[in-house]
Amino acid sequence: MPAETPPLPAAHPSKSSEPEILTGSGAILRSLEHLGVTDVFGLPGGAIMPFYDELMSSTAIRHILVRHEQGAGHAAEGYASSTGRVGVAIATSGPGATNLVTAIADAHLDSVPLLAITGQVFSSVMGTDAFQEVDIVGISMPITKHSFLITDPADVPATIAAAYHLASTGRPGPVLVDITKDAQQNSAPFIWPPKIDLPGYRPVMKAHGKQINAAAQLLVEAKRPVLYVGGGVIRSGASAELLTLAETTGAPVVTTLMARGAFPDSHPQHLGMPGMHGSVPAVLALQESDLLIALGARFDDRVTGKVSEFAPNAKVVHVDIDPAEISKIRVADVPIVGDAKDVIVDLTSAYVDTAAGTKPDIAAWWARLESLRQQYPLGFSEPEDGLLAPQYVIKRIGEITGPEGIFAAGVGQHQMWAAQFITYDRPNTFLNSGGAGTMGYGVPAAMGAKVANPDRPVWAIDGDGCFQMTNQELATCTINDIPIKVAIINNSSLGMVRQWQTLFYNGRHSNTDLNTGHGTRMIPDFVKMADAYGALGIRVTKKEEVDDAIRLALETNDRPVVIDFVVSRDAMVWPMVPQGVGNSSVQYAREHAPAWEEE
Repeated sequence: MPAETPPLPAAHPSKSSEPEILTGSGAILRSLEHLGVTDVFGLPGGAIMPFYDELMSSTAIRHILVRHEQGAGHAAEGYASSTGRVGVAIATSGPGATNLVTAIADAHLDSVPLLAITGQVFSSVMGTDAFQEVDIVGISMPITKHSFLITDPADVPATIAAAYHLASTGRPGPVLVDITKDAQQNSAPFIWPPKIDLPGYRPVMKAHGKQINAAAQLLVEAKRPVLYVGGGVIRSGASAELLTLAETTGAPVVTTLMARGAFPDSHPQHLGMPGMHGSVPAVLALQESDLLIALGARFDDRVTGKVSEFAPNAKVVHVDIDPAEISKIRVADVPIVGDAKDVIVDLTSAYVDTAAGTKPDIAAWWARLESLRQQYPLGFSEPEDGLLAPQYVIKRIGEITGPEGIFAAGVGQHQMWAAQFITYDRPNTFLNSGGAGTMGYGVPAAMGAKVANPDRPVWAIDGDGCFQMTNQELATCTINDIPIKVAIINNSSLGMVRQWQTLFYNGRHSNTDLNTGHGTRMIPDFVKMADAYGALGIRVTKKEEVDDAIRLALETNDRPVVIDFVVSRDAMVWPMVPQGVGNSSVQYAREHAPAWEEE
């Protein structure tokens, strides 16, 4: 059935029955306040200046002045991904708006609730290539749930409310509101709560009972079931319900890169992460299954490998709130459109009724999975060059920080190691750029997460390449008392690209050396950079120094901390399924790699 539009918060009662007259800028601010927004990230410019003038008067909203608009977008993502609330990013027209595009695309691919507000030139000069004029509505349309243009101040309350509603309901995602400078300056009656008019927007939350019963029947009959859990379970807040389903059915669980923490890593039914760099038990469990219960997962190419060879003997129950995802890549035997939380509750109940007190015998399946666990445990080899093993560093960060930590990763090898070697027992604790693979995500996302979770330790696990894309936000952190911890996994190269060059390009390392940590040159010197930004800088080159550095970082809460871990550049991410081959070709270690070149 269609989701009901949640009631908007009422405005504070006024002494007069007449609506208050506000400028468009004032209406933006008042709308955000009524929606419960308490933190925004942005950078002012000419076309958004009227709003910034209004923002000075707000006591309810904290504005974090970033050093680059991309940082504002990723910070808003980190804020949203660690809380489930809508993150808000603000920019001016032209390059300010286009600098947000990468973060908007990132939020679109990872279903992050994001509200982007941009200034636009005067409506009288739109279309004339005026100074700093860019059609950001047109640019962002393919990567947002919707993009709005406001030219009349009277439209502000309803548009902001509609944008917030779109971002946070159904499949979450980014929504952009572009507002001309004259609409910000001119005045109109402020009417709240406004009427939200979104024709055709009717996200289905509750699934059809017939489909639920069909899925339950397949689950009762299956001999080799797997719960294939995607990021939609986290976005819907369904972790507790998933735990109940898993324990009720006894089925093994795999959690994708975007679903790490949706099901406790420490739970005996958890097999790990599937995909290109997933655990062997998780990858082969999918391949050998006879039933996949896909919950908020979209059969991404990094999980399926060669689609025609993916889980060839499995029937598929596909649960997703977005009907466009159902059967997009793998045809579903039982398609279920609905919110993951509601569907899991109904599926658990239907399974109990269908099983009628008997539990299917999947002991042989578990025997096979346990043998895979024994044969292919997650591990790593010590580097031969005497430098730190990056896997060890990341593992110790997770162990010393503990389950209360939040970890935001950049993109590359360190991202995969963070997914593999940190134990996630809680949802919303591993933040990363999954779909877009955006280098530079880590530091600003950690910043946003720390703003939203000031009492929890927040790490940015970054590479030396990623860190150099957005490290200017350290200034934002220092000035605004946002004491994040940054672990630079410094292999002095673009590590993931270098790994592929080693494996698939005969070791021709074209333009992947960064000169940040090996040899006599360190450009830049990350410890000196940290000091310049007012952060505590630490360099670690020996194994016996690792724990003390991590503990010092956790004890330091009066400023950001940057630890430069100088690690081996020859370390690789294993296991690995090369692009373009089936998951049955998963390889556990480097010595198997030459066979891939024949594929």
